[in-house]
Amino acid sequence: MTSIVINIGNTNIRFGLFDDENCDVSWILNTKPYRTSDELQMQFMMMYQTHKINAGNIDKIIIGSVVPQLTYDITRAIQKIHGKKPVIVDRNTHSGVQPKSKQMGTDIYANLVSAHHLYPEGKKIIFDFGTALTASCIDETGETLGVIIAPGIITSLNSLIHDTAQLPEIELVKPKKVLGLDTVSCMQSGMVYGFLGMVEGFIDRINEEVEEDCFVVATGGVSHVYKPLTEKIHVADRLHTLKGLFYLGRDL
Repeated sequence: MTSIVINIGNTNIRFGLFDDENCDVSWILNTKPYRTSDELQMQFMMMYQTHKINAGNIDKIIIGSVVPQLTYDITRAIQKIHGKKPVIVDRNTHSGVQPKSKQMGTDIYANLVSAHHLYPEGKKIIFDFGTALTASCIDETGETLGVIIAPGIITSLNSLIHDTAQLPEIELVKPKKVLGLDTVSCMQSGMVYGFLGMVEGFIDRINEEVEEDCFVVATGGVSHVYKPLTEKIHVADRLHTLKGLFYLGRDL
């Protein structure tokens, strides 16, 4: 079965082309500015052409969203392209995971579902480095143990730049030293090592609370920056959320 999986986030829309359970191709579009369904249709078709995807060969389209106002327009655009209705999944979609909250976002639920499928043994923590930084924890039975939501790295960086007169835009990369001597390296150190300290602190506190050394997965746009800097993160997988959406929608 060939599927297109779409994760509609607050910052980006990520697409994945799945051949059975393998995601062979993925790409990202910016969520803003909001576009009409006709504009979205044209943009999606351009991406399909770029990646040599024939819409007629797609068996299923699966959508998960945390942006309700975009879900309708994207659904309409997809229906026009494929001539079929996409499957919409959310926290109410049945799986082996117990969300335990009517407020849980689709992305967090998908992260838990993906971890439950891919790493069935023991307790897991999934860090999603997205618009918000989230940490969700699940045990081997599929029970959700809890979630943490903190300000996202890029969100915080943009706020810092916007609200100060003399701080420039920077690339989020590891600085050469912790203590910087110019504005850019000082900001890079604060954003990289500051948030790394937060993540490591969360891991330690969660492990203490659940009385186990959890397996830690990192996903989201800037997860690749933090994974090499700590042994506390075991796997970095940018497609982790997409995989969860695929598992939720494949049998619907």
